[in-house]
Amino acid sequence: MILSSDKPKEECAIFGIFNSKEAANFTYLGLYSMQHRGQESSGIVSSDTVHLYRYANMGLVANIFTQSKIKELIGEAAIGHNRYSTTGASFLKNAQPIRVESHLGPIALAHNGNLVNSWDIRTRLEKTGSIFQTTIDSEVIVHLMAKSSQTDILQALCESLNQVRGAYSLLVLTPRYLVAVRDPNGFRPLVMGKRKDGAIVFASETCAFDITETDYIRDVAPGEMVVVDHTGIRSLFPFPKAKPSLCIFEYIYFARPDSDIFEESVYKVRKSLGKQLAKVLPVDADVVIPVPDSANIAALGYSEESKIPYQSGLVRSHYIGRTFIEPDQRIRDFGAKIKYNVVKEVVKGKRVIIIDDSIMRGTTSRKIIKMIRNAGATEIHFRVSAPPTISPCFYGIDIPTHNELIAATHTLEEIKKYLRVDSIAYLTLDAMNEAVKGHKGGGFCDACFTAKYPVAFQDHAGNQKSLFSEYAVEE
Repeated sequence: MILSSDKPKEECAIFGIFNSKEAANFTYLGLYSMQHRGQESSGIVSSDTVHLYRYANMGLVANIFTQSKIKELIGEAAIGHNRYSTTGASFLKNAQPIRVESHLGPIALAHNGNLVNSWDIRTRLEKTGSIFQTTIDSEVIVHLMAKSSQTDILQALCESLNQVRGAYSLLVLTPRYLVAVRDPNGFRPLVMGKRKDGAIVFASETCAFDITETDYIRDVAPGEMVVVDHTGIRSLFPFPKAKPSLCIFEYIYFARPDSDIFEESVYKVRKSLGKQLAKVLPVDADVVIPVPDSANIAALGYSEESKIPYQSGLVRSHYIGRTFIEPDQRIRDFGAKIKYNVVKEVVKGKRVIIIDDSIMRGTTSRKIIKMIRNAGATEIHFRVSAPPTISPCFYGIDIPTHNELIAATHTLEEIKKYLRVDSIAYLTLDAMNEAVKGHKGGGFCDACFTAKYPVAFQDHAGNQKSLFSEYAVEE
């Protein structure tokens, strides 16, 4: 049995470090702390100022990197990547960081995001003789660099990135440089820090700084290129300015609550979303329970604002792999039951408020609600700490298609009947914006709630995963 999730899929994590004698080891630790952002594959590339050394494999960080493998990744600079595929199938050849040789020398690249015009660029490059080794969108960047007439690697990178559109937080490693780049809209997070030994560190989230004893300096700004070498640190802004479009779903669901991203605490924002939910969508009940783990903090905020007790009414298993052997005698709602279990003492005879951060297809929510009802809850009120998700994301999050999203195809009353709850309500857009009011990082991308996309794309851009479909036999 393949365990599918009724949640948007994780994107990717990137980590980089320069001027550290334990570069590969710290990269391993950083990737380990950001395992939640991608579980399909992981890789590290290191540099000793002459060569780039790469190792990547399918699976989880702790299972991929042995002590002997880490020792083989020599050098005082490294970049790493955890992958969930938003473009390109899940095969080892698509694991990042990618490493190439060109007239500019060896280049390694780790990418978090999605390039909405990569299919058009790839088609054009193939017609002029380029031979691609992967099906990931990130590879077009290194091909554009290799075809550039620029002899300076930084100028070639700038020239290439000025041709792509969409979301990218990038780390580029060469024998000489570690380069961190964020797209002009700033869709995906990228933070910068410094260790006490002087090493400069970049990561998708600050939780990677905690495990590597790195002090946060600042965010890499939208449209900024930070260049680190043995002469110091340079900051460049080589791209046309754009309106900030930070991914609001990073706060709602993806990032760890102990991280700071976009210059703000994830915990603080998530709790504020829960408080807003209680203010605008109150309901009389006995207990507030979250769908763990991503809704825990929003539920805590709802409880504090409403003065209704918070309880852990659902327990989630953290030891589920991608597949599970289902019993021959089928257990009803097996997929939900293997992931969640109800604490009967918490819900029996109670009017229950369930807090979740989002609903995609609604299939898992329906099964959870049935389990809680069977455990003796007298009333069930479902509250969502985000607006209805009505549109897919084309900037690096794998959200189901429009026709698969329950809020895009059903009315609120129809969703209520499908889920079999006594009431259901979503946070409004205005209330969500109030929760992040005064945010220092600027505006947010809310296209998954509004279908208003900040970066235009061709009709086929949102279907790049199928356009890059492939057939292969895995070992």
